[in-house]
Amino acid sequence: MSLTAGIVGLPNVGKSTLFNAITKAGAEAANYPFCTIDPNVGIVEVPDERLLKLTEVVQPKKTIPTAFEFTDIAGIVKGANKGEGLGNQFLSHIRQVDAICQVVRCFEDENITHVSGKIDPIDDIETINLELILADLETVTKRYERTEKLARQKEKTAVQEFNVMKKLKEALEAEQPARTVEFSEEDQKIASQLHLLTAKPILYVANVGEDEIADVASNEYVNKVKEFAQNDGAEVIVVSAKIEEEIAQLDQEEKEMFLEELGIEESGLDQLIKASYDLLGLATYFTAGEQEVRAWTFKKGMKAPQCAGIIHTDFERGFIRAETVSYDDLMDAGSMVQARENGKVRLEGKEYIVQDGDVIHFRFNV
Repeated sequence: MSLTAGIVGLPNVGKSTLFNAITKAGAEAANYPFCTIDPNVGIVEVPDERLLKLTEVVQPKKTIPTAFEFTDIAGIVKGANKGEGLGNQFLSHIRQVDAICQVVRCFEDENITHVSGKIDPIDDIETINLELILADLETVTKRYERTEKLARQKEKTAVQEFNVMKKLKEALEAEQPARTVEFSEEDQKIASQLHLLTAKPILYVANVGEDEIADVASNEYVNKVKEFAQNDGAEVIVVSAKIEEEIAQLDQEEKEMFLEELGIEESGLDQLIKASYDLLGLATYFTAGEQEVRAWTFKKGMKAPQCAGIIHTDFERGFIRAETVSYDDLMDAGSMVQARENGKVRLEGKEYIVQDGDVIHFRFNV
């Protein structure tokens, strides 16, 4: 699944530092030969304890995690929608990503100037959000004016499209993102054709100082971001980009010791990867055999043949059935043989909707 999350932020909020951590912790490019790796794309392995436990049970020759992409988006300033700064580049890059991770500065440091001269995370968020809203408003207004003329002629599809544009225009003029507008399934298809920036799901990344990561509850800036995100229906991940950059250079054992010293159970980067993965409606199924145990990314709601096609198009074309056992049932049984004896291995057909954690062996014939 080639979905990607874009990392955005104002200057000097820690966006580049966080992206550096992502690229340093990145998956080995050789393992993912079909990914085009541009300078502004970082590919990371998705942390998943289930993969490690499956490896212990199956004991394959190799284990391959699934991967996820982050794109570093050009910096933004006020007036980006009119081309100020790198505005045009920012907007073109953000159109190409599937979700937005907005890095927000929640730390004081007199050595790092803030673009507006003061630390105000809500103002930072509203600056970026407003630029996206204004860019979307321009897109919607053009479409609104075109469809309005056709709608006057009572042409059915034009009337429906005009009503969708009207709802979007009203929301954007009230400085509400497009994702807050509720549509029927049919109307949503019309709205989706616009590829609006504010229709993309968003995650806020609160960047705190190195000495604050163990006690984020006392950071007033973080609390403000959480309150804002709650009203926006979004999630907040708290990281210290500087610490993440240091952690990314350590091996697994050193990383665990470092996190323990800081009093943290999971690195911010791991939390960010998991939250972004979930934000895009992604899930993981596994294949497990003597040769390899491997994690595969799929979109929630996909049926068995589609998931088979992620491995190879021939698997989807010649799909017969999917021998499936849930991860929990396999772990309870202790082996695939025992899971079969327990009656936990199912034969699923073309209409089966794959679930997160399914361990699958596809049967196909081409």
